[in-house]
Amino acid sequence: MLDADLLLRNFELLTMQAGSKPYGLIENGAVAVRNGMIDWVGPANDPGIEGFDGTIVEGNGEYLSPGLVDCHTHLVWGGSRADEWERRLNGVSYEEIARQGGGILSTVSATRAASEAELFTASRKRLEFLMRQGVTTLEIKSGYGLDVETEKKILQVATDLRDATPLDVQRTFLGAHALPADFRGRAEDYIDLVCGQMLQEVSGLCDSIDVFCEGIGFDLDQSRRVIEAGKAAGLQAKIHAEQLSNLGGAKMAAELGALSADHLEYLDASGVAAMAKHDTVAVLLPGAFYFIHETQLPPVELLRQHGVAIAIATDANPGSSPAASLLLMMNMACTLFRMTPEEALAAVTTNAAKALAMHDRVGQIAEGFQADFVSWQIGSPAELAYGIGHNPCQRVWKRGELIVDYGQ
Repeated sequence: MLDADLLLRNFELLTMQAGSKPYGLIENGAVAVRNGMIDWVGPANDPGIEGFDGTIVEGNGEYLSPGLVDCHTHLVWGGSRADEWERRLNGVSYEEIARQGGGILSTVSATRAASEAELFTASRKRLEFLMRQGVTTLEIKSGYGLDVETEKKILQVATDLRDATPLDVQRTFLGAHALPADFRGRAEDYIDLVCGQMLQEVSGLCDSIDVFCEGIGFDLDQSRRVIEAGKAAGLQAKIHAEQLSNLGGAKMAAELGALSADHLEYLDASGVAAMAKHDTVAVLLPGAFYFIHETQLPPVELLRQHGVAIAIATDANPGSSPAASLLLMMNMACTLFRMTPEEALAAVTTNAAKALAMHDRVGQIAEGFQADFVSWQIGSPAELAYGIGHNPCQRVWKRGELIVDYGQ
């Protein structure tokens, strides 16, 4: 008899484990949970689970997937950028708005002005919206402070969200997101601040470091300095790279052992090869691609050919991807980037977990993993990426605890 606390049975299991069946499917499957961890996975008619006398949840043919992982968000910010969106629709480019003091810098001003309590309240609503669509693990970046005090404030809010909610929250320091107005013309001095005092002050509040390597961000050498400083401080590395041009940031970051390179519309073959060699995850952000009217597609087929793991994330932010649905990002990845529905689900489970160095405990329904699940009222797995603007989520469990139940 199973020594477990909870048994979920009669579900179509999308385990996302490698195997002979797409999605790692186990038809009419069951999962046993003990102390918040997956203790056993198999068919619901397995004789080993007969006589189980703990809590039983009947799936009645619903699909059960791992909890979704949103591996790239900027969830903590103040203000709104709807006016800039309107300007872009009237013909002003994203780059021009940024050069005029808008873009990231306008959100910086609003975030600096907001109190920690105000940021927490607004960000918790965004987090809970994601949770109600099946997200159980996410990353939150800073980067809308660009000074020591506000970067600390943002990362403290991310930490408070981690402590106040059941979700796993990974925190990333993105002090090198943009050059603040008071450092205009002094990018090297600002990088000194990021790699020095700022990193020292925030290192206890974050798990990773990131940098925006781009013409409107920081050049290759400056980006290298940020990543090397972060790694010396014991942080994992990530990079925003090749979004608007090809500076070679993804290749450089991969060679330095970065977990992921994100955006990647202008990634070239040498960058792909470096990511494959160093096992760096490609995080594609279709919401930003869509929202800023990008036309350069990321090299999905080249990433496939080289065996680079592809993740998808919301990039939730006020300027280039005001997205609050990872399911919608899956649809966009299939529609815009020609990914398959199975690739899209892997991109928000196993591969997204890898982009956060959490692939040993989240992103699969497998023994020894956290009991993070989502049940879906769907007729086939492809429906998760097929729908536009609908949410077939029925229930969400985090470490075996029910945290969302639309049946109530």
